[in-house]
Amino acid sequence: MGYIKKRILSFRHAFRGVATLFRETPNIRLQLAAAIAAVIMGFLLHISHEEWLAIIIATGGVFAMEAMNSALEHLSDFTCKQEIHPAIKKVKDISAAAVLLAAVAALAVGLVIFLPKIISLFS
Repeated sequence: MGYIKKRILSFRHAFRGVATLFRETPNIRLQLAAAIAAVIMGFLLHISHEEWLAIIIATGGVFAMEAMNSALEHLSDFTCKQEIHPAIKKVKDISAAAVLLAAVAALAVGLVIFLPKIISLFS
């Protein structure tokens, strides 16, 4: 199999993973709604290029962390055959914490960017 064909197949696997993530992970839908809200607010409030970059990086970080968390959860459940094991529980809790930390950071980015603009609309 040629190099180019292998690269194309790797993208196919990645896109299948994205589809699985959105189909099987309820939290990603909430995060997508928040991302869409941030994009709409960004257009309405005319945020700068630098602010767009911060929103993109923060949003991408949350999505990436959610994907890693979901992958770890699936692998952990498979490995321990759906039984609760203290070490697996710790891994799953820590990977969920990574998503939470990324989401809190994204919220902070959103507040820093949007709150002053919203306040200035009402003053």
